[in-house]
Amino acid sequence: MAFLEVRDLTVAYGAIQGVRGVTFAVEQGQIVSLIGSNGAGKTTTLRTLSGLLRPVSGEVWLDGTPLHRLPAHEILAHGVAHSPEGRRLFARMTVEENLRLGAYTRRDEAGVVADLDRIYDLFPVLGQRRRAKAGLFSGGEQQMLAIGRALMSRPRLLMLDEPSMGLSPIMTQKIFDTVRDLRAEGTTVLLVEQNALAALALSDRAYVIDLGRTTLSGTGAELLADPRVQAAYLGEGVTS
Repeated sequence: MAFLEVRDLTVAYGAIQGVRGVTFAVEQGQIVSLIGSNGAGKTTTLRTLSGLLRPVSGEVWLDGTPLHRLPAHEILAHGVAHSPEGRRLFARMTVEENLRLGAYTRRDEAGVVADLDRIYDLFPVLGQRRRAKAGLFSGGEQQMLAIGRALMSRPRLLMLDEPSMGLSPIMTQKIFDTVRDLRAEGTTVLLVEQNALAALALSDRAYVIDLGRTTLSGTGAELLADPRVQAAYLGEGVTS
């Protein structure tokens, strides 16, 4: 069994099925990407894995533990952290207050302080402005804060939803470099990303989700070279 296994996941919004049998696996220590067009079901999948949505059917297993019937706070306790699309920060709270919210289930204050220092080492601008309100930050700085907040729970699985959205190329590269560094430290990352080229270049493995279903899978390099992926998601025509 893989570290994370998602089996035939179906999720509905009322009568509308947003996910129709998504299946994929993530090995421990990997970066795995979900790519696809807007509305394909990628964000819905992450929201279901973190317990914000309840599946109609299907299973989610993390390291042999079934998560698909657990509430969100118990899924977090099992080591799943979600940095959502749009960042969802508390704009009127400081950097440090936002980060501490990521550790709200923890009772080890010494460990929390150590992890705050780790986040400030990872993202020095957050340490320099730790008492500033989150709403005053640029989009890139807010994305750093959102990732830092998720890391404060010490996750075994970090889920990132559209981390490069609205960022400059330089800031996008900084975020992806950080994701690569987290993998080197042993963090398993599940990435949803509209920038398919950057995501596939970064990923050990990737899956294409189309109309709520898993349609293609392979290593990041294999999907980068796949003419179907090039034509649909990388802006490259298929040549004969």
